[in-house]
Amino acid sequence: MKNKITLIATLSFGLEAVVKRELQALGFHNVHVSNGKVEIEATPEDIPTLNLWLRSADRILLKMGEFEAKDFDTLYEGTYALPWEEWIEEDGIFTVNGVSVNSTLESVPACQSIVKKAIVERLGDEYDTNWFQEDGAEFPVKVSIRKDIATLTLDTSGTGLNRRGYRIHAGPAPLKETLAAALVQLSFWRDERLLLDPMCGSGTILIEAAMIGRNIAPGLNRAFASEDWDRIPSTAWKQARDHARSSIISDKDLNLFGYDIDEEMIYASKSNAKAAGVAKDIVFEQKDIKELWIDQEHGIVVSNFPYGVKMGGYAELNNIYISLHKTFRNKLGWSLYVLTADKKFPDYFKRARPNKTRKLFNGALEVRYYQYFGEKPEQVEG
Repeated sequence: MKNKITLIATLSFGLEAVVKRELQALGFHNVHVSNGKVEIEATPEDIPTLNLWLRSADRILLKMGEFEAKDFDTLYEGTYALPWEEWIEEDGIFTVNGVSVNSTLESVPACQSIVKKAIVERLGDEYDTNWFQEDGAEFPVKVSIRKDIATLTLDTSGTGLNRRGYRIHAGPAPLKETLAAALVQLSFWRDERLLLDPMCGSGTILIEAAMIGRNIAPGLNRAFASEDWDRIPSTAWKQARDHARSSIISDKDLNLFGYDIDEEMIYASKSNAKAAGVAKDIVFEQKDIKELWIDQEHGIVVSNFPYGVKMGGYAELNNIYISLHKTFRNKLGWSLYVLTADKKFPDYFKRARPNKTRKLFNGALEVRYYQYFGEKPEQVEG
């Protein structure tokens, strides 16, 4: 592969298979999956595509190198040996952020300082200077030391990929956009099926579903750190964005419905959907889950349920569970997917035990994704 590089898609634990499928759909098949990340063999021209299109990954990192580092000397030498000048320009601005887990080098500030010094001296030697202007493009450097193995990367994304740019309003416990997209992709929902979120909050799950249904690239309306890097041709960014715009499906009817008891959340949902360009695709209404009435035989529910604390009491949470059970206990054609930190949820929704339970993380909060499979609708012959 010409100009071969290694990219790392970082992600929340539990979403490895989702991101791998996204990468394969984009045409990347030489991938290596491990906890919290997927490594991809790629070229510099692939960086725009991955940043624009990956829905459930957190960031796209360029892997500069990996080596054992049990002391500061080896950390310095290993960092200095990497070809930083191939990416960081003479006027480039770079900061170093790090993490150390189960490693001899425990002091993260000290590791960051050593890496910074090694890069500065490498660039100084390569550019034959001892002073840098530092008024050019930004090159965020990350050093991760896990079990004494140091991985050095450049962050091509900048702000996390969950920052799509459409969420003008968020609720008190917002669901990350990347996780919301993953929840939809882990469900049986397809763009021709009905999708309902009875406690939609600021509408993130349904907005992500609409973007999937219309094939809207999630990063289309935001900027990325690597857009100003000389190593990535500006034409690559233009071509990637032009392709993303031409890939949007405009003539499709989606059946997406969101309800919430809070009028302000419905206003927020509508505002966010408008900003995402999918306002016409989703019906948002103020409605208590206790008043939910379903007349369709088949459908999908995907929802991020409240965790008790923000509801102001478990009695109210119990009433929500009871209402959900009453509504869907006999709706065997409905598949339900509920994300919650409450491990007792399956004791209240008694239609059946969950077909699958997946441990996920919404930020630092450990949650469970309970999946109840409904009967499939009959295929119409013709």
